[in-house]
Amino acid sequence: MNAPDSIPPPEPSQTRRAFLRNSLKAGAAIAATGGIAALVWDRHPPGTLGRGEAALSLPDFSVRDEGGKMAIITGADRVRTLRRGLDALGGIGRFIKRGDRVLVKVNAAFAAPAILSATTHPDVAAELVRLCRAAGASEVIVTDNPINDPESCFALTGIGAAVAAAGGTLALPRAGDFANGTLAGGRLIRDWPMLLGPFRGVTKLVGVAPVKDHARAGASMTIKNWYGLLGGRRNQFHQDINGIIVELAQWVRPTFVVLDGTTSMMTNGPTGGSLSDLKPTHTLIVGTDPVAADAFGATLLGKTHRDLPYLARAAACGCGTTDFDALKPARDSLS
Repeated sequence: MNAPDSIPPPEPSQTRRAFLRNSLKAGAAIAATGGIAALVWDRHPPGTLGRGEAALSLPDFSVRDEGGKMAIITGADRVRTLRRGLDALGGIGRFIKRGDRVLVKVNAAFAAPAILSATTHPDVAAELVRLCRAAGASEVIVTDNPINDPESCFALTGIGAAVAAAGGTLALPRAGDFANGTLAGGRLIRDWPMLLGPFRGVTKLVGVAPVKDHARAGASMTIKNWYGLLGGRRNQFHQDINGIIVELAQWVRPTFVVLDGTTSMMTNGPTGGSLSDLKPTHTLIVGTDPVAADAFGATLLGKTHRDLPYLARAAACGCGTTDFDALKPARDSLS
């Protein structure tokens, strides 16, 4: 059977509309528990920023204990490869402790069905919620600031319903969730609106992204996924796409990342739209080093880190390494 040129998204059901309305109410309740001022405001030494300018920094969510930093698992079942990858790094309990409030940043940028692999697969998002809750997390919040209408994106991708069924909380972006921030030493993230509301009270952060071609950046993976934290007219950063990705890598230090290359978008990224853009690559990466995860992910697209300038620059800034082999990643294959 020939792959269709495009797959029209289904019309959202009444049930999904009701679910998203309830999620919005839940988001309002979360917002009421504290202000953005509860985040970390880091006033840097005089001279490092403009006069009177404050640098808003997120906490460092990374886990600093000894242990494996990267797992590469091959197989077609996302739930099984995710579990195996986390087990290879010491298990979910290495990262998530009882009482943790976990934020999962997915890629829900487009109102497209999961089959097109333009967004985080709902199976991965749901399994992460289940695993974190099983490890004792008090709450698991899932968020993104999509390009298209947030309600439609979380409905049509299937992420919203999957997260709810797994016991997670969907946090759709609201106007009050954005605050202007500045990256110390940054050139682009200066007094720019950032999606910070969902971070209130969060103790652990997980980034989850698909492997995709990207017309401007060359590839969209875990570091590019933080682009969804930018508010405002963020398309202006396309003029320096490598620069903004590097600054986002400096801004966000996650607990771990999941890079889903079960099906990779080889061409016409990041939106795709046709099954002919996709290739089964049957690989999922779990790691504490986003640069290394993306460097390996590039190989699934037939590229290396040298084809993606932002990776070398992020490594030079201390965000990770492009030499993923140096991390001695755990490798396993599901039969």
